[in-house]
Amino acid sequence: MATEQTKTEQALSVEQRLRALYELQTILSEIDRIKTVRGELPGEVRDLEDSIEGLHTRIDKFHAEIEDLRSKSAQEKHKIEVAQNQIVTYKQQLDNVRNNREFDLLSKEIEFQTLEIQLSEKRINQYAREIESKSADIANAESTLADRNHSLNEKRQQLEEIVSETKKDEERLRIQAKEIEPKIDTRTLTAFKRIRKNARNGLGVVYIQRNACGGCFNRIPPQKQMEIKMHKKIIVCEYCGRIMIDPELAGVTEGEA
Repeated sequence: MATEQTKTEQALSVEQRLRALYELQTILSEIDRIKTVRGELPGEVRDLEDSIEGLHTRIDKFHAEIEDLRSKSAQEKHKIEVAQNQIVTYKQQLDNVRNNREFDLLSKEIEFQTLEIQLSEKRINQYAREIESKSADIANAESTLADRNHSLNEKRQQLEEIVSETKKDEERLRIQAKEIEPKIDTRTLTAFKRIRKNARNGLGVVYIQRNACGGCFNRIPPQKQMEIKMHKKIIVCEYCGRIMIDPELAGVTEGEA
């Protein structure tokens, strides 16, 4: 008689633990859902922040390159002025040449300085085109930056609203989860948390659905299903390792399962 009573207590104890586990799973799944809803936005906000930072860096780089091109253009203009002055000087010296050799030397210098002017003018035109191109790049980047800043402000506002809406719910659910944990023995609770961590969908406890594991959907033999329904011990799926319970323990009717 005493033995039968002990067995009954043990059975009830396992059943209570299984009920507590499923209740805990339900609460943690709801917390996961809240995190998922909220979790997408922080990632989007971070991506936008990184993109905006990159655009600022890109715009600053364009401005620096334009300044460098303007500096080079100014140097070329100075070269032109020097060359033009040299040409004026050489032309004046042509009036006082004493022989053909001096004439040829001065003529070559004038020709050389003329070529230098043409080369500098070519470079100035090239720099002007590059400045125009980079200015267009800056305009495009600034337009994109304005769009990203607008999107960032919207995403931040959405995130703040969701955080404010879900924070209390999450805190309430965490308190409920902590209250349930003492109803489960340490070994089982540790195993459950480990299973949940490794499970793709965060499910550590699943109920039987159409004679199959509710986690991996592999078929469960009838004998194993009978053992699960008896609540005599905690049984895990041999395929995915999740703790299995019968639908009735989860509050699901056979038809719904």
